[in-house]
Amino acid sequence: MNRKIEHVEICLYENVEGHGATLLDDVQLIHQAFPALSFEEVDISTEFLGKRLEAPIVISGMTGGSPELGRFNSTIATAAQKHGIAMGVGSQRVALEKPETRESFAVVRKVAKDIPIIANIGAPQLLKGYGTKELEELVSMINADALAIHFNAAQEVFQPEGEPDYSQRLLDLLGEISHSLSVPIIVKETGNGMSMETVARFRRVGINYFDLQGAGGTSWVAVEMYRGMRRNNWKWRSAELFRGWGVPTAASIVEARTMAPDSVLIGSGGIRNGLDGAKALALGADLVGMALPAIRAAVEGIEALDRFIGEFKFQLRVASFLTGSSSVKELKRAPLVVGGKLKEWIESRGLDLSTYTKVRTRRV
Repeated sequence: MNRKIEHVEICLYENVEGHGATLLDDVQLIHQAFPALSFEEVDISTEFLGKRLEAPIVISGMTGGSPELGRFNSTIATAAQKHGIAMGVGSQRVALEKPETRESFAVVRKVAKDIPIIANIGAPQLLKGYGTKELEELVSMINADALAIHFNAAQEVFQPEGEPDYSQRLLDLLGEISHSLSVPIIVKETGNGMSMETVARFRRVGINYFDLQGAGGTSWVAVEMYRGMRRNNWKWRSAELFRGWGVPTAASIVEARTMAPDSVLIGSGGIRNGLDGAKALALGADLVGMALPAIRAAVEGIEALDRFIGEFKFQLRVASFLTGSSSVKELKRAPLVVGGKLKEWIESRGLDLSTYTKVRTRRV
């Protein structure tokens, strides 16, 4: 089976979620009985990559590389264009190696002409010789507004055919390319989150966009566990042990915002509804990302995906309204209470909640 198709098939039909907690349940937004505004006044539009979005939502890239997955991309692009939200495509490595698969990615821009589109490639490919020329080809293939370079060390180490090379040279190359590429680079995790230390390293080489993909949502270690079981590959038992590994989404947002107070953060990983999204924004994210819920809805058809996105946006507006926030900017500054394991995490990492509150509310 084509690996990309197998990945999507496993995500759709196997238990790959919730092997750990996002810790968003430890975030409580404060209800305002008198919001001091009308619900109709709530405007959740925002700007991202120089374009206006109707809502601060990014459908993260998962698909492309075959006609079947191209149809998923087309469906997602149709819904994203309608709702005025951003989207990304899955890894385009295959499109460079097999030009006949390019249309499964290019269809996105043909359908979604106005929204931010994010190209995608795996970080290990930089060590295999992919430089500015190849990356610009990925960008032009879909007329992208940014390029996501995904860091999936945990997935690679358990993947039967994985390439778990994350040596220092990779960071050096990333820095070099970030200064020469025509569009911004978004450093993206794939379900294990980013720590303060990781964000600080990327910042030092000039990265200012982060898609955090925290633990608690889709576990790509679990995906590789199922692939290993199917092949009787010995790694699957070890993958089972590590399928909940990572920095939980809420903790990753706090750590990243602490290290990168002026960077653009996409809070992602286990975001399943608009209330999750509102918590992520109030906690420190600029936008919220999701992939699996969109793919599952897309399988049912454009109507199901349209309904899911519409409900997500409504829920995000409701959370804004009930916190007295008329805009995304105000929601980012909404008061909240942090407790439970998230509070323990923050304190054990040497962070101070009162200081962090000043950091998150001073965001641009």
